Amino acid sequence: MPFKRTRGLGPRVRPEYEVCDVGRRDDVERVAASVLERHPQIQLLVNNAGIPARASFTAIAPERLEEVMRVNYLGSVWSLRAFLAGLEAAGRSDVVNIVSVAGTVAFPPSGPYSASKHAQLAFSRATAAELRGRGIHVHTVNPGFVETEGFPQASVLGSALLRRLVVGPEHVARHVLTVLRRDKGETFVPRWYRAAAVAQALAPGLFARLLSRAGYRRN
Repeated sequence: MPFKRTRGLGPRVRPEYEVCDVGRRDDVERVAASVLERHPQIQLLVNNAGIPARASFTAIAPERLEEVMRVNYLGSVWSLRAFLAGLEAAGRSDVVNIVSVAGTVAFPPSGPYSASKHAQLAFSRATAAELRGRGIHVHTVNPGFVETEGFPQASVLGSALLRRLVVGPEHVARHVLTVLRRDKGETFVPRWYRAAAVAQALAPGLFARLLSRAGYRRN
């Protein structure tokens, strides 16, 4: 979104918006072309679109599985590619990929979601290395359980311990601002979620058995 500075008030945002289904490449390219026509330099791209998939690989509807991969993973790919010219034109720009702890830890009750985030994580890490020399800084943010309208974590998690770990979106938003200010690469929010990623990497069998006891409440 473009902004202008107002005397004594700091930056003032003049919001604009475009309706876009990030799971459709042609839709992303259409919107990007429209935005770049008005704003040829893009200083910040945040890939935050995501949809849940609270089902196992054996139970999820095939159509939903494909949609989850398109939105959660390919949406970030299509958006970066579509806005790449504008990001480069800015000279120094930032891309924030809101991935997930699920990208580093396979959570059995929503395996397809974890798979989509594993793919998004690999994309984010690869482009961070690829694009930095071109002035584009890619930041990977891995939130844990966050309570939002599309992800009502506190009411659906079966484990009382996991329900106590749920944070609000404001927590993640403040973290993103810190990431941009300090130019951090890959982070976890809250930061102690990194321990779960390390645990699964070091002892995948043990961690899988522990996760098998966790899940979502049945309606």
